[in-house]
Amino acid sequence: MRIPVKPLAEYPWYLRPFFWNQKRKYGQLLKPALLWARVPLLFSAVAILYGILDRKGSPLSPTLRSLVTVRVSQINWCEFCVDINSFTLAERVGSMDKVEAISQWKESDLFDEQEKAALEYTDAVTYTDQQVTDELMQSLSHYFDEDGILELTALIAFQNMSSKFNSALDVPAQGFCQIPSKKRPMLH
Repeated sequence: MRIPVKPLAEYPWYLRPFFWNQKRKYGQLLKPALLWARVPLLFSAVAILYGILDRKGSPLSPTLRSLVTVRVSQINWCEFCVDINSFTLAERVGSMDKVEAISQWKESDLFDEQEKAALEYTDAVTYTDQQVTDELMQSLSHYFDEDGILELTALIAFQNMSSKFNSALDVPAQGFCQIPSKKRPMLH
């Protein structure tokens, strides 16, 4: 990691319940959270936004949210994000099948048409050499209402921020899930 995390005792007391809960949920503290928490206001803003995007009442299913976050993480070469988001996806679908197929989602029969539309949109928003077209938006509108498209866009933007933050700071995987090697290309 390019910037070290501080000892837990050095973080503000009001963040410690969050870390306690994180350790209970994952069995360890997440390094990106410890980095964000070095600036408590940034940490709070990121945690609130993530909580809103991953809430139970989201118009996007938990599986779809996980598919999107894994795909953005792959594109941005974020080892930590691929690790934890793949783990979450595997838990949500009950297998590793979609995790293993997501880099070749276009050719896979494992993804339904709604998922493929969302993944196509994810690629268009995330890859800098692509653009969102009117045709793509029309395709999305078959599966999502306007608020759903807004939330999907916000989720993609959030995961781009998060994965670029972690990738730039060289945050390593923490062993949640089997992740692809940096030597294997992520197809687009």
